[in-house]
Amino acid sequence: MDSFPSNNDIKPLELASSSNGRVSGKTWKTARSATVRSRLPNGVKTKSWEARMEQTKKALAIKKLEKELKDEKVAETTRRREVTLARRTAAEEKRRLEEDKAKMSARKAARIRRKAGRSKKING
Repeated sequence: MDSFPSNNDIKPLELASSSNGRVSGKTWKTARSATVRSRLPNGVKTKSWEARMEQTKKALAIKKLEKELKDEKVAETTRRREVTLARRTAAEEKRRLEEDKAKMSARKAARIRRKAGRSKKING
């Protein structure tokens, strides 16, 4: 018969075992890995979700405190402005009343002088 083995006798060759399965016989080719396309910075990638949430909470607390302080400062400025405006208004009103009083006193004095000129004691 033939010197060739039959189909039943042929066994496939075993591949060299590796982590990726097949190994290239070309020594100049480096082993490839999956491309990482994430654009997140390394600092974000390495932190856990809880750590990031904790950092966010701290930032929000700081912002809230800053807003409260700013609002307090604005309220104090507004209060001072209102007090100053009230003082100015009161001073202006007082000055106006004094002017009116002086004007009325002058009119009264003039009336008295005119009236005195008509009396018999002075003219008499």
